[in-house]
Amino acid sequence: MNSKSKWMLTGVSSVLALTLLIPTANADTLSELQQEQQKVEQKQNELNSGISEKSNEMNQNQSTLESIMAKIQELENQMQETQSKINGVQGEIDQTIVEIEELQKSIEELERKIAERTELLQERARAIQLSGGSVDYIDVLLGANSFVDFIDRFSAVNTLIDADREIMTEQAEDKKLLGEQKALVETKLAEQEERRAELVNLKESLEGQKAQQAGLVKDLKAEQERLAKEKTSLVQQRDEAIDISADLETKIVNEQARLAELARKAEEERQRKLAAERAAAEKAAAEKAAAERAAAERAAAERAAAEKAANKSQAAKAPAAASAPASTPAPAYSAPEPAVSVSASSGFIRPAAGRFTSKFGWRDIGSGPEFHQGVDIANSKGTTIVAAANGFVSYAGSMGGYGNVVIITHSINGQTHATVYAHLNSISVSVGQQVSQGQKVGGMGNTGRSFGDHLHFEIHVGPWNGGRTNAVNPASYISL
Repeated sequence: MNSKSKWMLTGVSSVLALTLLIPTANADTLSELQQEQQKVEQKQNELNSGISEKSNEMNQNQSTLESIMAKIQELENQMQETQSKINGVQGEIDQTIVEIEELQKSIEELERKIAERTELLQERARAIQLSGGSVDYIDVLLGANSFVDFIDRFSAVNTLIDADREIMTEQAEDKKLLGEQKALVETKLAEQEERRAELVNLKESLEGQKAQQAGLVKDLKAEQERLAKEKTSLVQQRDEAIDISADLETKIVNEQARLAELARKAEEERQRKLAAERAAAEKAAAEKAAAERAAAERAAAERAAAEKAANKSQAAKAPAAASAPASTPAPAYSAPEPAVSVSASSGFIRPAAGRFTSKFGWRDIGSGPEFHQGVDIANSKGTTIVAAANGFVSYAGSMGGYGNVVIITHSINGQTHATVYAHLNSISVSVGQQVSQGQKVGGMGNTGRSFGDHLHFEIHVGPWNGGRTNAVNPASYISL
C-alpha cells in the first residue's frame, strides 16, 4: 500500500473517531429524559394504584350503602305494616267507643230503671211505715165482703206480691247487668289501649332504627363524596402526569431521532470507509498487476534481446542454416477476480442462544389476552446477549415491566431501526455508546414483569416509542 492510500485510510479513521465522540456529549440528555419519564411513569402507576384503591373503597361503601338502604326499605315496610295495624287497632278502639257509647246509653237506661224502681220501693217502704210498719195480706183477704170480693182481693194480693218480686228480681238483674257492662267496657278499653301502646312503641322503635340507618346513610354518602373528590384529584394528577409523560416521550423520540441521525451518519461513514478500503485495495491490486505486467514485459524484452544476439552469433557461424526463431509470447494479463457478492439480508442477527418460547402477537399468560410486542428466547441466567446490529445505545437501565433493558438505535440501508433487549440480569453498555453487531450488551435475566430467565427481544421500524406502535415481528428479520 503506497503512502497516498495510507493517508486516505488514516483520514477516514480520524473522521469516524470524531463521530464516535459526538453522541457521548449528549448521552446524558437522553438518559436524564428517560429517567425523568421513568419517574413520571412510576408516579402514574402510584396514582393508578390510588385510583384503584379509592374505586374499591367506593364500591365497598356503595355495597354497604345499598345494604343499609335495603334495611331502611325493610324498616319502612315494617313501619307501614305497623302503622296499618295501629290504624286497625284505632278503628277497633273507635268501634269500641261507639259500642261504649251505646252501652253507656244502656247503662243510663238501666240506671234510670233502677232509680225508678228504687223510688217505687222507697214509696212502698214509706207506705208500710205509715200503716204501722207492715202490711198484713191476711187481714186484706179476711176483710172481703163476699166470696167474689175475696177472690178479687186474693188476685190483687198475688198481683202485688208478684209485682214486688218482679221488681226485686229486675232490680237485681239490672244491677248485675250494669256491673257486667261497666266491666266489659273497662276491659275492652284497657286491652285496646294496651295494644295501641305496644304498636306505638314498636313504631317509635322502628322510627329510631330508621333514624339510625339514615344517619349511617348520611355518613356513607359523605364518605362517598370524600372518596369521589380524592379520586377526581388523583385522576386529574394522573392526567397531568400522562401529559407530562407524553411531552417527555416526544422529547425522547426527538433525542432518539438525533441519535438515529448520528447512527445514519456513522453508517454512511462506515460505508465510505469500506468503499475507500475497497478502492485502496483495488488500486493496490491494479498497481501490483501493472508492476508485474511491466516486469514481465521487461523480462520478455530482455529474453528477446538475448535471443536476437544469440541468433546473430549463430548466423555468423552458420549463415546457410539461418532461420528465424519463434518468439516467446508475452504472458496474458489476468484481471483480479471480483469479490464474492453477498445476498441482501435484514442486517440483524439473533441476539442470544436458547429456546424460542413466545412468539410475536396476541397471547394470554394468566392476566387476560395481551399483545406481545416481541419474541422471547429462554436460557440460563447470565447467557450472553449481543447487539443484533451496529448502532448507538439510546437507553440502558431499568424501565417498568421491561426490568433491566437496553435499547439500541440503528441505521440500516438508510432506515432507522431500534432493538430492545429486556429482563436483563446485567447490563454491559451505557447510553450513547456505539456498539458493533455481535458485541455483548448484557446477560439474560428475570427482571421486571417476567416469569423466568429469558430475553424479551423487540425490533422497531423507526425509533422506539412508549406506545411501541412501530414494533414488527422479529421472526421476519432473524432466524428463531
